[in-house]
Amino acid sequence: MTELWSESDAGVLRLPSGRLVRGRGLRHPLDPGMPRPSYGVHLLGRQPPEVPWESVWIRWPDFRLPVERTAARAVLADAWERAAGERVEFACGGGRGRTGTALACLAVLDGVPGEEAVAYVRRHYDRHAVETPWQRRYVRGFGEG
Repeated sequence: MTELWSESDAGVLRLPSGRLVRGRGLRHPLDPGMPRPSYGVHLLGRQPPEVPWESVWIRWPDFRLPVERTAARAVLADAWERAAGERVEFACGGGRGRTGTALACLAVLDGVPGEEAVAYVRRHYDRHAVETPWQRRYVRGFGEG
């Protein structure tokens, strides 16, 4: 079994269930002293860079929503499941808008009501997370399937 994130690691969000996930901006170099994820979810409009760990790409243009919403929901649900026993990381360019939106959707999967999930992520991850009105609306509706 993979060692899990530490709550003190940069960018780590503790969900109400206790699952730990990490958000990160790909424009910022990964600190060599930081633990590596065992599974990464890249939230980018273009093909992500190669990484030495298992990863998946959700095609998600900057300041927008996932291009394939059904596929994105499946990837997020799988990542939420995996976070119970793996170091799962979510990463977009800056680590706030798309990453914050994905983390808020994970909070919904974890039991946080959709209308409270953005505030939860802003309080526990980054106060600027989830940048656009349509990203907030996407999170609110995420629990409705």
